[in-house]
Amino acid sequence: MADPRRPGVTAIHSLDRFVFSVPDLGVAKQYFTDFGLDVRQVGNRIDLYTFGHPHRWGSVFESGKPKKLEYLTLGVYAEDYEPLRKHLEKIGVKFIDPHPLVDEQGFWLRDPDGITLQVVVAEKSSPSVKGETFGPLNMKNPAGTDIGINRRSMQPVKPVRLTHALLFCSDVPRSLKFYREAMGMNLSDQSGDGIAFMHGVHSSDHHLLAFAKSDGPGLHHTSWVVRGVDEVGLGMEQMVGKGYKYGWGMGRHVLGSNYFYYQRDPWGSFTEYSYDIDFVGLDGWPAQDHPPEDSFYLWGPAVPEDFITNHETQAHKA
Repeated sequence: MADPRRPGVTAIHSLDRFVFSVPDLGVAKQYFTDFGLDVRQVGNRIDLYTFGHPHRWGSVFESGKPKKLEYLTLGVYAEDYEPLRKHLEKIGVKFIDPHPLVDEQGFWLRDPDGITLQVVVAEKSSPSVKGETFGPLNMKNPAGTDIGINRRSMQPVKPVRLTHALLFCSDVPRSLKFYREAMGMNLSDQSGDGIAFMHGVHSSDHHLLAFAKSDGPGLHHTSWVVRGVDEVGLGMEQMVGKGYKYGWGMGRHVLGSNYFYYQRDPWGSFTEYSYDIDFVGLDGWPAQDHPPEDSFYLWGPAVPEDFITNHETQAHKA
């Protein structure tokens, strides 16, 4: 069955890939392997897959310099590629040369904070229906006749797919305006001018991209779907057991509703285990402006003081 699309709307349908660079590729390879991804080295980069899925969700290059978000790739249907390009020309968006790390075709531009964007024709990797079936976890209820799961029989947590990325930006309303008018995305929810969440209009998770106010651009976190609430907690245990001590969670968000655990990576940003995020279909979403106390979590531990620190801008200013 063909992917659903909102009639008469030209827009991107997926966050196809994220690309960033780090000082030491070996550190990145170990971290994402420990997190549970299918990590494949290709020359001076690693590509990030989820086991059993053919899509390449991300790439990480070695630069010898502090971590930096290099670019995002946004996917469109083939029939939307030229209309979107013409639309961008019409509203005055300037196209730029391809990023030097690119290995794909497409056209290139920058968002208002200077984040480099690539637009390519791609299969839709964002979900088209609510509720994915990932197979049984074999987690039995210890209150019944069967004994509960035990540690020695647990398998490593392996995320299923990428759900979204949260970007730092210097002006949240300005970013919202750009991604709405230029890329055809819609607002899901926001909390004042501090944080906002945007979905794809051809159906997607509650957010493909989110934006948090900072002193400049950067990548705050990528978020990865796991198969159940237990896997959020088990992912946390998996990372703590491998020596990664700094994280936030587990808990449950208000905006997006998903259960979460954020693991801090070696560069000061985060990687999130996520389960049961809200879904936005073709009929859209009732966007609201929420109070600050609802912008982070419904329940869970207190937010770490430096959770929204943009280590990327700090490192590159040093």
